[in-house]
Amino acid sequence: MTRTTTAVTRAEYCVIACAEAWRGDGEVLAAPMGTVPTLAARLAKLTFAPDLLLTDGEALLIGDVPALGEPSAVTEGWLPFRRHLTMVMGGRRHVMMGASQIDRFGNQNISCVGDWHRPTRQLLGVRGAPVNTLNNPVSYWIPKHARRVFVEKVDMVSGVGHDSAAAAGPSATRYHDLRRVVSDLGVFDFATPDRSMRLVSVHPGVPAAQVREATSFALPVPDEPPRTREPAPAELRLIRDVLDPARLREREVRP
Repeated sequence: MTRTTTAVTRAEYCVIACAEAWRGDGEVLAAPMGTVPTLAARLAKLTFAPDLLLTDGEALLIGDVPALGEPSAVTEGWLPFRRHLTMVMGGRRHVMMGASQIDRFGNQNISCVGDWHRPTRQLLGVRGAPVNTLNNPVSYWIPKHARRVFVEKVDMVSGVGHDSAAAAGPSATRYHDLRRVVSDLGVFDFATPDRSMRLVSVHPGVPAAQVREATSFALPVPDEPPRTREPAPAELRLIRDVLDPARLREREVRP
């Protein structure tokens, strides 16, 4: 039974906004991190981005699109780490990462909070963020938009932002490609003259003032910003009945 008659939730708008990040990518490896991005990549694959490549989260390319938490029944190929890195270095991958901090130029921090020599909180480390941001398209998913996340300046650069790439020179800017940032409040990109962040849309029900108040840096926000698009009935059916019947998406985005 389809359940498309109830109101669209904030989490479902977030899924739609994240899925749009892969629109037009063609045959690239989608690398989503988090429940909502994973659901979004699978939705994109089943709708407007059929050539996306998906993995089982480990070393297999999958040929089907299972529900969240369910195993794949179709294996298309083996993708060991060395081949995965080849796709990264060749720009044939679009990753959607998280961010403990992100600033106006898209510098991302997942390493530590506070002074690097004596942090108040130790996080993941830079992991693969520098290589990701310098070699293949990158988008970000932030499930809770807050001033402590959208900061004036990150405490440590993990993923490279536009100003940091420009300072490093052509070797850093050649393939640098930050696509979009999606939070539980709206969608953002860097299509401005100085490559700083701008608001693309707010999710329905989010007032413009809430975005300003939840952002530490000056972010131009019009009084009547565009709204994130509505999911089509077929997309809602896929989200609710096929890809996430357990509603795991609602655990990642608070109403």
